[in-house]
This record gives sequence, structure tokens and C-alpha cells, in this order.
Amino acid sequence: MQLEFYKYQGTGNDFVVIDDRIHQFDVTDVQKIRTICDRRKGIGADGLMLLRNHAEADFEMLYFNADGKEGSMCGNGGRCLVDFAHYLGIIEDNCSFIAMDGLHEAKWTKESVALKMIDVCEVEVNEDFVYLDTGSPHYVQFVKDLENYPVFEKGKSIRFNDRFKQNGTNVNFVETQGTACAVRTYERGVENETLACGTGVTAVAIAAYETSKNLDNPLSISVLGGILKVSFDEVNGVYKNIWLIGPAKKVFKGSIKC
Repeated sequence: MQLEFYKYQGTGNDFVVIDDRIHQFDVTDVQKIRTICDRRKGIGADGLMLLRNHAEADFEMLYFNADGKEGSMCGNGGRCLVDFAHYLGIIEDNCSFIAMDGLHEAKWTKESVALKMIDVCEVEVNEDFVYLDTGSPHYVQFVKDLENYPVFEKGKSIRFNDRFKQNGTNVNFVETQGTACAVRTYERGVENETLACGTGVTAVAIAAYETSKNLDNPLSISVLGGILKVSFDEVNGVYKNIWLIGPAKKVFKGSIKC
């Protein structure tokens, strides 16, 4: 079977995207997803996404990590899928879609895609880290000399520690830079550092606010693959109207035998 796919990237977070409105893709075939995402034996990607029809929204997003397992919300993936839906003519400038964590709104322009994230009601602030769920679970730690920080080693040790090893967590290391900041992220499911993480930068923006960092809102966040922005409103400890903003680009189209 020849499977048509599109390769997308959002600030270096890359995805294999498939138009699956006729439900031809077998989502139970974990090994096939792994092979497609493999950077040596397949196309190569941080994850795989399916676009499907949905009765109550413009489309549905199904997301799978590179390990072949269905993942939680992926912010950069969601933004890329919005651009893909626009390319297919399913949406115009504004849309809504269903993902693992519920309904999302989005706004498309030629330059960027703005994605509304879920509300965040609980933030755990500890002495040396902040933990919260922005559609995916995130551990956030502020560090110095981020450029030379051992992200893979430290991130892996936290992701597989006694608290997180069963369900996993994404791990973000952050350095403030004036009124902005930079972040590097170890992602569960990929089990490596990625060039960007949308739910991660969203978590970083909220963690910075919670720990009284004097940063902008909207907050400009540098990732290895570029720059993302996050804006939000905070009301009585609840974070609402959270928007993740950045580029989403189609890289190429192809087909693979699987």
C-alpha cells in the first residue's frame, strides 16, 4: 500500500501529516508508526498526525509520538495541522478542532498560526521546579548557561525518576534573557531533546509568571528551532485565554510503501 503523506515543521518540531478523512490508516499498528517516524529507516519525525472529520468541529487531530503510541496534546503539531487543513481547503482563517485534550480554536495567517490552548487550573510550584499540565505534563526548571546544559542526561533522569517513570513527563530547562527567555526540552515519547515543544513553551510562560520572573506577556521564547510566543490571562490562579503563536510550514509531500 502506498501512503501519501506531508512533512511539516513548526520551529523545528517536525511531523508526518496524513489526510485520513476516509479512515484508511491503522492506528493500532504501533510498529508502522515507529518505522515512519524513524530518521534512518523511515521518513523521520518527532511524531505522526492524522487529520479526520469531526461532527462538532472543523476536523479532528490524532497525534502519535515517535515511539508509536498515541500522545497527549502537541501544540506545534496542532498548529501544523491547522496549516494543513487550510492547505486542503477545509478551513479559512479561523477554525476549531478536537484533540486529545478537548476543543481548540485557531487563527491562520500566511506568517503564523495562533492556537488557543486549554485552561490551566493547577500549578505545582516547588523550590527548584514547577510542574503543570498544558495538554501534556511538563516539568520546568530555571537554569544558567542553557547553551551548555546537559539537557539529554538531566532530562532523561527526571523523566524516568520514581515520580514520573510510569506515565512520563516532558522536561524543560529555561534561562531568562532580559524580559524574554530561552528553553530546551526533553520530550517523552521521542525520548530525546527536540528543537521545539509547543506545550512546553506554554508551560514555561506560566511557570515564569508563577515564580515572579519579570518577563513580558506575550512572552517571546527562543527554542532551538526558532521563536514562539505565548500570551495568557490569569484570574484567581487560573490561566485562561492562552495562545501559542508561531510559524507552521509544509516542507514536502511524498508517498511511502507500508
